[in-house]
Amino acid sequence: MSRQYTLQRAPRATSIHVDYAAELNEQQLAAVTAPPGPLLVIAGAGSGKTRTLTYRVAYLLENGIDPRNVLLLTFTNKAAREMLNRVANLLPMDASGIWGGTFHSVGNRMLRRHGSALGYSSGFTIMDREDQKDLIEVVVASAGIDPKEIRFPKGDVLAEIFSFVVNTEKPLEELLAEKFPYFLPLLDKIKGVYDRYEKKKKANNSMDFDDLLEKTLSMFQQHERIAAFYRRQFQFILVDEYQDTNKIQADLVDLLARDHRNVMVVGDDAQSIYSWRGANFQNILEFPKRYPDAQVFKIEMNYRSVPEILEVANAAIAANIQQFRKHLSATRESNATKPALVALNDAAEQAQFVAQRILELRDEGVDLRDIAVLYRAHYHAIELQLELSRRGVPYQITSGIRFFEQAHIKDVTAFIRFVANPRDEVACKRMVKLLPGIGNRTAANLWREWENALNERGEITSWSERLLAMRVSAKSKKAWEQLAHTLDEIAPGGQPNSSSDMITSIVEAIYDDYAKVTFTNYELRREDLNQLAVFARQFKDVHEFLAQLALISNVDAEAAPNQAADKEAVNLSTVHQAKGLEFHTVFVIWLTEGMFPSSRSLDTRAALEEERRLFYVAITRARDELYLIYPQLRLSGGYGDVFQRPSRFLQEIPSELVEDWQVTKK
Repeated sequence: MSRQYTLQRAPRATSIHVDYAAELNEQQLAAVTAPPGPLLVIAGAGSGKTRTLTYRVAYLLENGIDPRNVLLLTFTNKAAREMLNRVANLLPMDASGIWGGTFHSVGNRMLRRHGSALGYSSGFTIMDREDQKDLIEVVVASAGIDPKEIRFPKGDVLAEIFSFVVNTEKPLEELLAEKFPYFLPLLDKIKGVYDRYEKKKKANNSMDFDDLLEKTLSMFQQHERIAAFYRRQFQFILVDEYQDTNKIQADLVDLLARDHRNVMVVGDDAQSIYSWRGANFQNILEFPKRYPDAQVFKIEMNYRSVPEILEVANAAIAANIQQFRKHLSATRESNATKPALVALNDAAEQAQFVAQRILELRDEGVDLRDIAVLYRAHYHAIELQLELSRRGVPYQITSGIRFFEQAHIKDVTAFIRFVANPRDEVACKRMVKLLPGIGNRTAANLWREWENALNERGEITSWSERLLAMRVSAKSKKAWEQLAHTLDEIAPGGQPNSSSDMITSIVEAIYDDYAKVTFTNYELRREDLNQLAVFARQFKDVHEFLAQLALISNVDAEAAPNQAADKEAVNLSTVHQAKGLEFHTVFVIWLTEGMFPSSRSLDTRAALEEERRLFYVAITRARDELYLIYPQLRLSGGYGDVFQRPSRFLQEIPSELVEDWQVTKK
């Protein structure tokens, strides 16, 4: 019979004792000084979440917990470093023994120590996304699949699929049916590639980024001795941004916390907006079910926004059924200005209003860097980018590259540029390289043949007559014929149709299939192209449309050096990209049904509630001024304007909380 023997902690002498009651508000203090056990801290926007976590770590150390027995999991290594630096500044002791970092970095550290249990040496390579894509494409080729013969997903798309399988812990078939239904006919082939890819990684002593989670969990599940070692070591586990964890991350936390059960998770269910990349909202919502003895703390004192903005935020999220109810209250004084509700005629007037108001704010002393325009989807900013460029207002796209510079926009406009000017070499090469079996060398050869034919025969009367006379490989023949017929359709007799009609035809005939196998976010790009077709309706002919695109690109290119010099520029961003940021003034645009909330979210309550959380995140980015804007008319996919219904989210905000702005034109 074994004897139980307990090691007592060595007494710690500290010359400085943190006055937690003086440093924290009552809500923060309750969470920081809570007794051991499972703790769920619901920290509202701007409520000092990081401060709460930091002081909790300090409190544990001051109460004799060895730093080596603390695990702090964050979503960026930078966040972990900042918290641990703050702890070091609070306490006169060495806290370097704390395990702090992202889930992936902690997984990497464990696998370097014990990866041999899974057949990996400690010197395994971690592949970045580019390496992963290249290895997958090697595997596809070795499986005898020729992507030039069948439209098989490219390496980037397969990497995304495999990543979702790991992070959501869903079977491949279920994942494809849910997110990539157009690949279901290829299920067996994709499954075969996945199996080969796993074997190839093992043979190469390589792991991809997702393996740092998946292999760590597998190691724990297969080797109880290793799991027990870490469960014993990590007596206290703290998790930041818990609302953004996915299934495998929650499973790792639960496994490590199983013995001591001293796990504190901190987050805001009202800011859970990343289901599209695998985050599982149920992790935070069901934490009290998985830990029935969990204490729940709410931190509702907001240090960021004026009371008028917080009242709107509280009203905006109230309709959600699945939530931990809370009420944000302001520590700041009122500025006597209610958030503005602004109805405008159409997208062009919406852009004019935002641009003019931005210039007025600048004149009032608000730095352009402290102004943000937020929107649900990237294409919502098309008209605004044009208007800001016309007025010389510098802006930066927080949500990525500018709309007209995106690959899929440039790909489709290459067709239009080519039929408008058959001597456009750049457009011609870009267009033909979208076809299977045509790379740089073949595109150059085809251009020379095309150019010679143009010089000899002049004006185009039939695209198919010219193109079908050219030499292409057997692999490209079918796609080449499709290209010829498509060009005849969009520019019969060499005369281009309207830009909008051409975009629709190009996408349906050629580009849609290409986009599905090429882009990980196909649906969003397809949405962009649909809106590009709508946007193009306002121009009288193809030359005016192309000229506007060229002008905005050139204006932006000229503005770039100046922006780099003074960096004073308005922020244009999707709400997703703006999470975690704050601004003096926020404009939220396109608040209409089908735009925000997105039409794709209207099918299920869960999706609609996530859209409402997204709206809440947009509102809570504003410190001093907030503008909620919607156009009443919108160019439709057909001809003419259609009336827009204001977003249901606006209708859920009591009218007395906002100021109705009536906008007129001189």
